[in-house]
Amino acid sequence: MKNQTTVTEFILVGLSSEPQMQIFLFLVFLVIYLITLVGNIVIMVVIRAHFHLHTPMYFFLFHLSFVDICYSSVTVPNGLRNFLAEHKTISVNGCIAQMFFILLSGAAESFILSAMAYDRYAAICDPLRYMEIMRKGICVQLVSGAWTIGLIYALLNTIFTLKLHFCGSNQIHHFSCELPPLLQLACTETLTNQVVLLTSVVIFGSISFLLTLISYIYIIITILRIRSAEGRHKAFSTCSSHLIVVGLLYLTGFLQYTKPSSVSSVLLDEIFSIQYSVLTPMLNPIIYSLKNKEVKTALRKTLGKLKFIR
Repeated sequence: MKNQTTVTEFILVGLSSEPQMQIFLFLVFLVIYLITLVGNIVIMVVIRAHFHLHTPMYFFLFHLSFVDICYSSVTVPNGLRNFLAEHKTISVNGCIAQMFFILLSGAAESFILSAMAYDRYAAICDPLRYMEIMRKGICVQLVSGAWTIGLIYALLNTIFTLKLHFCGSNQIHHFSCELPPLLQLACTETLTNQVVLLTSVVIFGSISFLLTLISYIYIIITILRIRSAEGRHKAFSTCSSHLIVVGLLYLTGFLQYTKPSSVSSVLLDEIFSIQYSVLTPMLNPIIYSLKNKEVKTALRKTLGKLKFIR
Protein backbone atom coordinates (compact mmCIF):
# COMPACT_ATOMS: atom_id res chain seq x y z
CA MET A 1 0.00 0.00 0.00
CA LYS A 2 2.84 2.40 0.75
CA ASN A 3 4.21 2.03 -2.79
CA GLN A 4 0.81 2.49 -4.47
CA THR A 5 -0.81 5.81 -5.28
CA THR A 6 -3.99 6.63 -3.44
CA VAL A 7 -6.96 6.66 -5.81
CA THR A 8 -8.89 9.96 -5.83
CA GLU A 9 -11.21 9.16 -8.72
CA PHE A 10 -12.63 6.12 -10.48
CA ILE A 11 -13.04 5.40 -14.17
CA LEU A 12 -16.47 3.98 -15.04
CA VAL A 13 -15.58 1.72 -17.95
CA GLY A 14 -19.24 1.30 -18.82
CA LEU A 15 -20.90 -1.24 -21.09
CA SER A 16 -18.67 -0.82 -24.16
CA SER A 17 -15.50 0.97 -25.27
CA GLU A 18 -16.45 1.15 -28.96
CA PRO A 19 -17.49 4.71 -30.00
CA GLN A 20 -20.35 3.59 -32.26
CA MET A 21 -21.74 1.24 -29.62
CA GLN A 22 -21.52 4.02 -27.03
CA ILE A 23 -23.64 6.32 -29.21
CA PHE A 24 -26.15 3.51 -29.69
CA LEU A 25 -26.25 2.83 -25.92
CA PHE A 26 -26.62 6.56 -25.25
CA LEU A 27 -29.72 6.69 -27.46
CA VAL A 28 -31.20 3.51 -25.94
CA PHE A 29 -30.67 4.67 -22.33
CA LEU A 30 -31.92 8.17 -23.18
CA VAL A 31 -35.18 6.74 -24.55
CA ILE A 32 -35.53 4.46 -21.50
CA TYR A 33 -34.90 7.37 -19.11
CA LEU A 34 -37.41 9.63 -20.88
CA ILE A 35 -40.04 6.86 -20.82
CA THR A 36 -39.30 6.36 -17.11
CA LEU A 37 -39.71 10.06 -16.31
CA VAL A 38 -42.79 10.60 -18.45
CA GLY A 39 -44.48 7.34 -17.40
CA ASN A 40 -44.00 7.83 -13.68
CA ILE A 41 -44.84 11.55 -13.75
CA VAL A 42 -48.04 10.77 -15.68
CA ILE A 43 -49.01 8.15 -13.07
CA MET A 44 -48.42 10.69 -10.27
CA VAL A 45 -50.36 13.47 -12.04
CA VAL A 46 -53.30 11.16 -12.87
CA ILE A 47 -53.54 9.95 -9.26
CA ARG A 48 -53.45 13.52 -7.94
CA ALA A 49 -55.94 14.79 -10.51
CA HIS A 50 -58.67 12.16 -9.96
CA PHE A 51 -60.38 12.10 -6.57
CA HIS A 52 -61.60 8.49 -6.94
CA LEU A 53 -57.93 7.41 -7.04
CA HIS A 54 -57.26 8.96 -3.62
CA THR A 55 -57.25 5.52 -1.98
CA PRO A 56 -54.50 3.62 -0.10
CA MET A 57 -53.64 1.49 -3.15
CA TYR A 58 -52.97 4.53 -5.34
CA PHE A 59 -51.30 6.39 -2.49
CA PHE A 60 -48.64 3.66 -2.50
CA LEU A 61 -48.51 3.62 -6.30
CA PHE A 62 -47.87 7.38 -6.26
CA HIS A 63 -44.90 6.91 -3.93
CA LEU A 64 -43.65 3.92 -5.94
CA SER A 65 -43.57 6.16 -9.03
CA PHE A 66 -41.69 8.82 -7.05
CA VAL A 67 -39.04 6.36 -5.81
CA ASP A 68 -38.69 4.95 -9.36
CA ILE A 69 -37.88 8.44 -10.65
CA CYS A 70 -35.28 8.81 -7.87
CA TYR A 71 -33.83 5.35 -8.50
CA SER A 72 -33.41 5.91 -12.23
CA SER A 73 -32.12 9.49 -11.82
CA VAL A 74 -29.31 8.35 -9.51
CA THR A 75 -27.62 6.28 -12.22
CA VAL A 76 -28.89 7.02 -15.73
CA PRO A 77 -27.99 10.75 -16.20
CA ASN A 78 -24.37 10.15 -15.18
CA GLY A 79 -24.32 7.05 -17.39
CA LEU A 80 -25.57 9.11 -20.35
CA ARG A 81 -22.80 11.66 -19.77
CA ASN A 82 -20.17 8.91 -19.68
CA PHE A 83 -21.38 7.38 -22.95
CA LEU A 84 -20.35 10.59 -24.73
CA ALA A 85 -17.49 11.78 -22.48
CA GLU A 86 -13.86 11.12 -23.29
CA HIS A 87 -12.90 10.95 -19.62
CA LYS A 88 -15.41 8.74 -17.80
CA THR A 89 -14.31 9.67 -14.30
CA ILE A 90 -16.08 10.15 -10.99
CA SER A 91 -14.50 11.17 -7.68
CA VAL A 92 -14.27 8.62 -4.87
CA ASN A 93 -16.67 10.65 -2.72
CA GLY A 94 -19.00 11.13 -5.69
CA CYS A 95 -18.95 7.39 -6.33
CA ILE A 96 -19.75 6.58 -2.70
CA ALA A 97 -22.54 9.20 -2.74
CA GLN A 98 -24.07 7.56 -5.81
CA MET A 99 -23.78 4.17 -4.12
CA PHE A 100 -25.59 5.59 -1.05
CA PHE A 101 -28.56 6.81 -3.10
CA ILE A 102 -28.74 3.53 -5.03
CA LEU A 103 -28.97 1.60 -1.76
CA LEU A 104 -31.48 4.09 -0.32
CA SER A 105 -33.78 4.01 -3.36
CA GLY A 106 -33.58 0.23 -3.77
CA ALA A 107 -34.41 -0.52 -0.12
CA ALA A 108 -37.20 2.09 -0.02
CA GLU A 109 -38.76 0.59 -3.15
CA SER A 110 -38.72 -2.95 -1.77
CA PHE A 111 -40.51 -1.88 1.44
CA ILE A 112 -43.06 0.25 -0.46
CA LEU A 113 -43.83 -2.90 -2.48
CA SER A 114 -44.28 -4.76 0.83
CA ALA A 115 -46.70 -2.06 1.98
CA MET A 116 -48.61 -2.49 -1.29
CA ALA A 117 -48.81 -6.24 -0.67
CA TYR A 118 -50.22 -5.59 2.82
CA ASP A 119 -52.73 -3.17 1.27
CA ARG A 120 -53.92 -5.89 -1.16
CA TYR A 121 -54.17 -8.32 1.78
CA ALA A 122 -56.40 -5.90 3.70
CA ALA A 123 -58.57 -5.21 0.62
CA ILE A 124 -59.12 -8.87 -0.31
CA CYS A 125 -58.98 -10.67 3.04
CA ASP A 126 -60.79 -8.11 5.21
CA PRO A 127 -62.75 -5.81 2.84
CA LEU A 128 -65.27 -4.64 5.46
CA ARG A 129 -62.53 -3.20 7.67
CA TYR A 130 -60.27 -2.12 4.78
CA MET A 131 -60.64 1.65 5.17
CA GLU A 132 -60.18 1.33 8.93
CA ILE A 133 -57.04 -0.81 8.60
CA MET A 134 -55.54 1.29 5.80
CA ARG A 135 -56.46 4.73 7.12
CA LYS A 136 -54.34 7.67 5.97
CA GLY A 137 -52.16 7.78 9.10
CA ILE A 138 -51.16 4.12 8.67
CA CYS A 139 -50.37 4.63 4.97
CA VAL A 140 -48.14 7.63 5.78
CA GLN A 141 -46.37 5.63 8.50
CA LEU A 142 -45.74 2.70 6.11
CA VAL A 143 -44.20 4.95 3.44
CA SER A 144 -42.17 6.87 6.06
CA GLY A 145 -41.01 3.54 7.49
CA ALA A 146 -39.90 2.37 4.02
CA TRP A 147 -37.72 5.47 3.56
CA THR A 148 -36.39 5.23 7.14
CA ILE A 149 -35.35 1.59 6.68
CA GLY A 150 -33.78 2.49 3.35
CA LEU A 151 -31.85 5.31 5.03
CA ILE A 152 -30.58 2.98 7.80
CA TYR A 153 -29.55 0.34 5.26
CA ALA A 154 -27.75 2.88 3.04
CA LEU A 155 -26.01 4.65 5.94
CA LEU A 156 -24.87 1.37 7.49
CA ASN A 157 -23.08 0.25 4.33
CA THR A 158 -21.84 3.73 3.40
CA ILE A 159 -20.19 4.38 6.78
CA PHE A 160 -18.12 1.20 6.46
CA THR A 161 -17.29 2.00 2.82
CA LEU A 162 -15.93 5.43 3.81
CA LYS A 163 -13.33 3.66 5.98
CA LEU A 164 -11.85 1.84 2.98
CA HIS A 165 -8.63 2.89 1.26
CA PHE A 166 -8.45 2.70 -2.53
CA CYS A 167 -5.18 2.34 -4.43
CA GLY A 168 -3.86 0.64 -7.54
CA SER A 169 -6.56 -0.03 -10.13
CA ASN A 170 -9.31 2.59 -10.34
CA GLN A 171 -11.37 1.06 -13.14
CA ILE A 172 -14.96 0.06 -12.33
CA HIS A 173 -16.27 -2.29 -15.01
CA HIS A 174 -19.76 -0.89 -14.70
CA PHE A 175 -21.81 2.15 -15.74
CA SER A 176 -22.58 3.14 -12.11
CA CYS A 177 -21.04 2.91 -8.64
CA GLU A 178 -22.46 -0.10 -6.82
CA LEU A 179 -21.08 -1.60 -3.65
CA PRO A 180 -19.99 -5.12 -4.79
CA PRO A 181 -17.64 -3.91 -7.61
CA LEU A 182 -16.44 -1.06 -5.39
CA LEU A 183 -15.29 -3.48 -2.68
CA GLN A 184 -13.16 -5.33 -5.24
CA LEU A 185 -11.00 -2.20 -5.74
CA ALA A 186 -10.21 -1.62 -2.06
CA CYS A 187 -6.64 -2.11 -0.82
CA THR A 188 -7.73 -2.64 2.77
CA GLU A 189 -9.50 -5.67 4.21
CA THR A 190 -13.13 -5.79 3.07
CA LEU A 191 -14.34 -8.75 5.15
CA THR A 192 -16.20 -6.44 7.55
CA ASN A 193 -17.87 -4.66 4.62
CA GLN A 194 -18.89 -7.94 3.03
CA VAL A 195 -20.33 -9.23 6.32
CA VAL A 196 -22.24 -5.94 6.89
CA LEU A 197 -23.52 -5.98 3.30
CA LEU A 198 -24.61 -9.62 3.37
CA THR A 199 -26.13 -9.34 6.85
CA SER A 200 -28.07 -6.15 6.05
CA VAL A 201 -29.31 -7.52 2.71
CA VAL A 202 -30.41 -10.79 4.30
CA ILE A 203 -32.12 -9.09 7.29
CA PHE A 204 -33.85 -6.22 5.47
CA GLY A 205 -34.44 -8.26 2.31
CA SER A 206 -35.92 -11.16 4.28
CA ILE A 207 -38.22 -8.85 6.28
CA SER A 208 -39.49 -7.20 3.09
CA PHE A 209 -39.82 -10.53 1.26
CA LEU A 210 -41.58 -12.30 4.16
CA LEU A 211 -44.06 -9.44 4.60
CA THR A 212 -44.90 -9.70 0.90
CA LEU A 213 -44.95 -13.51 0.92
CA ILE A 214 -47.18 -13.82 4.00
CA SER A 215 -49.59 -11.23 2.58
CA TYR A 216 -49.87 -13.18 -0.66
CA ILE A 217 -50.28 -16.54 1.07
CA TYR A 218 -53.37 -15.16 2.82
CA ILE A 219 -54.52 -13.48 -0.42
CA ILE A 220 -54.23 -16.74 -2.42
CA ILE A 221 -56.07 -18.72 0.30
CA THR A 222 -58.87 -16.13 0.27
CA ILE A 223 -59.09 -16.06 -3.54
CA LEU A 224 -59.33 -19.88 -3.71
CA ARG A 225 -62.31 -19.74 -1.34
CA ILE A 226 -64.23 -17.47 -3.72
CA ARG A 227 -66.81 -19.66 -5.48
CA SER A 228 -67.33 -17.77 -8.73
CA ALA A 229 -64.63 -17.82 -11.40
CA GLU A 230 -65.38 -14.17 -12.17
CA GLY A 231 -64.83 -13.20 -8.54
CA ARG A 232 -61.50 -15.07 -8.40
CA HIS A 233 -60.37 -13.42 -11.65
CA LYS A 234 -61.31 -9.96 -10.39
CA ALA A 235 -59.51 -10.46 -7.08
CA PHE A 236 -56.38 -11.83 -8.74
CA SER A 237 -56.30 -9.08 -11.38
CA THR A 238 -55.79 -6.46 -8.65
CA CYS A 239 -52.64 -8.30 -7.54
CA SER A 240 -51.12 -9.50 -10.81
CA SER A 241 -49.39 -6.22 -11.71
CA HIS A 242 -47.91 -5.97 -8.20
CA LEU A 243 -46.61 -9.55 -8.38
CA ILE A 244 -44.85 -8.85 -11.70
CA VAL A 245 -43.15 -5.75 -10.28
CA VAL A 246 -42.11 -7.56 -7.08
CA GLY A 247 -40.65 -10.45 -9.08
CA LEU A 248 -38.60 -8.14 -11.32
CA LEU A 249 -37.06 -6.26 -8.39
CA TYR A 250 -36.46 -9.06 -5.86
CA LEU A 251 -35.02 -11.65 -8.24
CA THR A 252 -32.28 -9.48 -9.76
CA GLY A 253 -31.59 -7.21 -6.75
CA PHE A 254 -31.27 -10.05 -4.25
CA LEU A 255 -29.03 -12.12 -6.54
CA GLN A 256 -26.76 -9.12 -7.22
CA TYR A 257 -26.08 -8.37 -3.56
CA THR A 258 -25.96 -11.90 -2.10
CA LYS A 259 -24.09 -13.94 -4.71
CA PRO A 260 -20.51 -14.94 -3.70
CA SER A 261 -17.64 -12.95 -5.20
CA SER A 262 -16.31 -16.23 -6.64
CA VAL A 263 -19.22 -16.35 -9.10
CA SER A 264 -19.02 -12.64 -9.91
CA SER A 265 -19.20 -11.81 -13.60
CA VAL A 266 -18.95 -8.34 -15.14
CA LEU A 267 -21.63 -9.19 -17.72
CA LEU A 268 -23.93 -10.75 -15.10
CA ASP A 269 -23.47 -7.79 -12.73
CA GLU A 270 -24.33 -5.32 -15.51
CA ILE A 271 -27.42 -7.30 -16.58
CA PHE A 272 -28.73 -7.49 -13.01
CA SER A 273 -28.01 -3.81 -12.37
CA ILE A 274 -29.66 -2.64 -15.61
CA GLN A 275 -32.71 -4.76 -14.82
CA TYR A 276 -33.46 -3.43 -11.32
CA SER A 277 -32.12 0.15 -11.58
CA VAL A 278 -32.95 1.07 -15.20
CA LEU A 279 -35.59 -1.25 -16.69
CA THR A 280 -37.78 -1.83 -13.61
CA PRO A 281 -38.45 1.91 -13.00
CA MET A 282 -39.46 2.18 -16.68
CA LEU A 283 -41.64 -0.95 -16.65
CA ASN A 284 -43.53 -0.19 -13.42
CA PRO A 285 -45.82 2.56 -14.83
CA ILE A 286 -46.35 0.55 -18.04
CA ILE A 287 -47.31 -2.59 -16.09
CA TYR A 288 -49.65 -0.72 -13.74
CA SER A 289 -51.31 1.30 -16.50
CA LEU A 290 -51.84 -1.74 -18.74
CA LYS A 291 -53.06 -4.06 -15.97
CA ASN A 292 -55.22 -1.56 -14.08
CA LYS A 293 -58.58 -0.50 -15.53
CA GLU A 294 -59.01 2.45 -13.14
CA VAL A 295 -55.64 3.94 -14.12
CA LYS A 296 -56.40 3.45 -17.83
CA THR A 297 -59.81 5.08 -17.47
CA ALA A 298 -58.38 8.03 -15.50
CA LEU A 299 -55.58 8.40 -18.06
CA ARG A 300 -58.10 8.54 -20.93
CA LYS A 301 -60.10 11.22 -19.08
CA THR A 302 -56.94 13.27 -18.48
CA LEU A 303 -55.92 13.02 -22.14
CA GLY A 304 -59.48 13.91 -23.15
CA LYS A 305 -59.34 17.07 -21.02
CA LEU A 306 -56.03 18.08 -22.60
CA LYS A 307 -57.50 17.65 -26.11
CA PHE A 308 -60.55 19.70 -25.10
CA ILE A 309 -58.32 22.53 -23.81
CA ARG A 310 -56.47 22.61 -27.14
